Amino acid sequence: MTYPTLASYLRYHRKQSGLSQREIAQLLGYPDQDPVSRHERSRSMPPLIIALSYQAIFRVPVSELFPGHYEKTRRTIDERLAKMERDLHEGSARDRSASMTAHKLEWMCERNNPQQSDSTHESELA
Repeated sequence: MTYPTLASYLRYHRKQSGLSQREIAQLLGYPDQDPVSRHERSRSMPPLIIALSYQAIFRVPVSELFPGHYEKTRRTIDERLAKMERDLHEGSARDRSASMTAHKLEWMCERNNPQQSDSTHESELA
């Protein structure tokens, strides 16, 4: 049985640290703990600077602090990239943007096959 990924592990890391919501809010520059509470309960997403601040406080990557949001975002981007790749393959490769199209497709291939691209880069460095 698979369990749903929590949208936020902020509460877990805050509890592990022993800090209160008010203390976290103080570190973040908030006047009270309400935004921290909303972030912990996934009622709202913090702005980027605050998400990075959580990362700095807990020394945990943003993608691990907000795994549910990260996974949803990753899936959306993967779907959009797949559509973009299909569109690039269907486009004409004879115009002057052909080299840029080829470059984009190569990047997408490397992105989808990181092990293959690592070995290619290692051989280029040798």
